[in-house]
Amino acid sequence: MKKLLFLLFLFVFCSSLTKAAEYPDTVSVGVYINSIHDVNFRDKQYTISLWVWLKYKNYDFDFSKYMEVPMAKTVDKSFYTVDTLPDGRIYMLMKLQCVMKDSWKIQNFPFDRQRLKFSIENSQYDSKALVFVRDTLGKHYSKWVSSDWNVVADSFKITTSITKYQTAFGDPTIVKPHSEFSTFKIQLGLERDSWWLFLKLFIGMYIAFLLSFLCFFIHSDSIDSRFSLTVGSLFAVIGNKYVVDSMLPESTSFTLVDSLHGITLCFVFAVVACSVYTLKLAKRNKIEELKQFDKVAACIILIAYLALNIWLVYKAYYLQQH
Repeated sequence: MKKLLFLLFLFVFCSSLTKAAEYPDTVSVGVYINSIHDVNFRDKQYTISLWVWLKYKNYDFDFSKYMEVPMAKTVDKSFYTVDTLPDGRIYMLMKLQCVMKDSWKIQNFPFDRQRLKFSIENSQYDSKALVFVRDTLGKHYSKWVSSDWNVVADSFKITTSITKYQTAFGDPTIVKPHSEFSTFKIQLGLERDSWWLFLKLFIGMYIAFLLSFLCFFIHSDSIDSRFSLTVGSLFAVIGNKYVVDSMLPESTSFTLVDSLHGITLCFVFAVVACSVYTLKLAKRNKIEELKQFDKVAACIILIAYLALNIWLVYKAYYLQQH
């Protein structure tokens, strides 16, 4: 009888161990973002400061040592505290400041909307040992999260998933080069009041175009002044483009910045071409024909330039809103 009871106990104990191996421990995770600052387009990075709290049973998880923040350049754990909850779980609260890498969407800059991503993993225990669950109670970010950007309504998302790596990280006990880790992720959409930034970035370009446009109102006797203005405007537009490009990362796609500067250069060149033609008319002493040509060319160039700019800017702004 004793032997039978012992075998029964051994069977129940082994079954419980098997179940424990089949079902990983859960780690409840919550976050509260204090600020997002130092958004650097050129270096493709930003800094995020946030509180992270974790609740779990297994003492070996020790997130103070084994927390991994993928895509982070630096992680500074400025504060953390550990306590025990009434149900026996560990409660860990820590404050992080991370410099994160990101790839910015600059096709519609400065009417851009950015989606920032932040995630955490445990570097020592894979998804067979632990999985993350969301703590969604309460707010997750400060209303003063950024002084330059606004949080897009309903853009904040908290998700958990399993991240697969096609490597065993050098573990000789794993035959197949494959590992899976539970990942806790947050996403946050940001946009800014872009019209003032747009004016600051492109006011020099538009003034340069208007200076070249004034050539149509200069008398044909001062043809040298026409060429001086247009050439000066040409260099001003190129200089403005270099200034704006210095703020942005390298991109193989044609952005709004490229489009606006490109059509401005084309129209300034069109003004130069018109000035060359008026010079020929002036040398032939066709003054009335010259005046008529200036009026028609001025109207066509101004209307076409304004129409193209309005269409490009509206399209970029419309895409941001949708």
